[in-house]
Amino acid sequence: MAVALIATLLPCASFAACKRSAFNLPVTIEGTRPVTAAKFNGESVRLLVDSGASFSQISSAAVEQFKLRTSMAPLGFTVRGVGGSTVPTVATVKQFTLGNVDVSNAEFLVTGNEVGSNGGVGLIGQNLLQRWDVEYDLANGMVRLMLDDDCHGVMLAYWLKPGESFTEINIPRPTPRDPLTIGSAYINGVKIRVIFDTGSSLSILSTKAAERAGVKTDMPGVTDGGLSRGVGRNEVKTYIAPFDSFKFEGGEEIRHARLRIADINVDVADMLLGADFFLSHRVFVAHSQNKLYFTYNGGPVFNLRGPPPATANATADTPEKESDGGLDAAALARRATGFAGRRDFDHALADLTQASEMEPNNPEYIFLRGQVYAQKGDADKALADFDRTVQLKPDHVAALMNRAELRFRAKNIGGAREDLGAVDKIAAKQADVRYELGLAYERLNLLPSAIAQFDLWIPTRDEDPRLAVALNGRCRARAILGQDLDAALKDCNGAVSRSPKGSNAPMLATRAFVRLRLGDYDKSIGDYDAALKINPQMPTALYGRGVAKIRKKQIAEGEADIANAEKSAPKVAQQFEALGITR
Repeated sequence: MAVALIATLLPCASFAACKRSAFNLPVTIEGTRPVTAAKFNGESVRLLVDSGASFSQISSAAVEQFKLRTSMAPLGFTVRGVGGSTVPTVATVKQFTLGNVDVSNAEFLVTGNEVGSNGGVGLIGQNLLQRWDVEYDLANGMVRLMLDDDCHGVMLAYWLKPGESFTEINIPRPTPRDPLTIGSAYINGVKIRVIFDTGSSLSILSTKAAERAGVKTDMPGVTDGGLSRGVGRNEVKTYIAPFDSFKFEGGEEIRHARLRIADINVDVADMLLGADFFLSHRVFVAHSQNKLYFTYNGGPVFNLRGPPPATANATADTPEKESDGGLDAAALARRATGFAGRRDFDHALADLTQASEMEPNNPEYIFLRGQVYAQKGDADKALADFDRTVQLKPDHVAALMNRAELRFRAKNIGGAREDLGAVDKIAAKQADVRYELGLAYERLNLLPSAIAQFDLWIPTRDEDPRLAVALNGRCRARAILGQDLDAALKDCNGAVSRSPKGSNAPMLATRAFVRLRLGDYDKSIGDYDAALKINPQMPTALYGRGVAKIRKKQIAEGEADIANAEKSAPKVAQQFEALGITR
């Protein structure tokens, strides 16, 4: 894949002979990750810019949607990530457009996983990015691909202000076999290898590396960090742990750091420095020099939704807002998504308000502001912005989905249903939004509609880590309706097998309910036992197990379970009776 650069000359930090040309990739920060616009055969798509992916990838649903030609990947080729590994095929895009450059017969690995989530269709990986020096200026909504001329030995962080500190580390030269950007850091004085990975929403340290640094998951001060997912089917359980120090040799040090740790399966490194790190830093990957430069922007370095740690190079809790001079509406909006990714909502709202005043009929800026208002907890202003977005662009799927959620929370069930119905008519059959539609219809108790959405989404998502949730949702909907129970059991079996042990209590409880419906009381009790071992206070599991035991004539034990269930959920008996389940 060859891309010609648009000649935009940028200054060098030293040496007048050094010249660089840059190809700008404007990005929007979604969550914390950078997404850019492109085209597949003339149709607009969105792609994640993923420095942690060896090769550009596309979802299997997008292959079907765009009718792309596929072939087998080379023998033995696999894609590895946080959640495991997967064996891909290769899809060819006849005309791939990035910026204003057309690329013929561009190849993407087909991984069938979450690369197609959140409305995107895939990602740009290192097979493209490694061809240039790359600047990640995510806080300002820009990635720059650069070619350098006579810049050997020059410090390339050209944006530095007088007296501003920076960090410089060595990185290996990328090769087709080892294309990732890898450097060294220190945890509690213990040397580790880190991958600079914009595709990972959050930075994650391996449990093995944490143990080498003297921190284990069962130690005091270590808390539950929830689940994380990546390439492959599996989700991994994460923890948040305190460390004395996270440091780059000769550069930035984060004292009293709190880091997310997990049993991640990444052979070449101990830690993923994710998009949260990139949002709090401006990063220049100089492949031409085998070096990486970065400076601290401000704000929390690691997104833990908690107090940010102090850094040796900067101590500001919120990033400084640069001058707006010369920024157009698009640049303001991109910068706003960077502020929002760092949860600096006030600066994000100011930028988006200015952008929408400059272009009042552009629905995207109003939609983005609505998202920020929603994150900030101002539902009324968010709803007003989503209303305006839909007024300007009635087929704006994301605005309709966001409005449906707010209407549901406000108990406007009719309005939520109307929005979901509009999305159902607009969305392509294979669209990723079908997953969200299924969950939303389930919450509205519109179970046949939920099943219909899952029926569309599930067949093309064999390797998607969200498949367990979708299978469990379809199983639960069928079980509640009392229909297709054999098919429901098959779905539940798939959900349980794809969920990490210790975190699959909801899946086990759903399967237990199906087996209760089928009259298989022994296996129902077994599943309820397993669910309650994980979550001892789950009232529906206690009540269901009680009913199963009573039906097996274990009256005293069953009544005890039901009594315990009703202590924490007085209406649980009514819920079961409404489904035709009595003692």
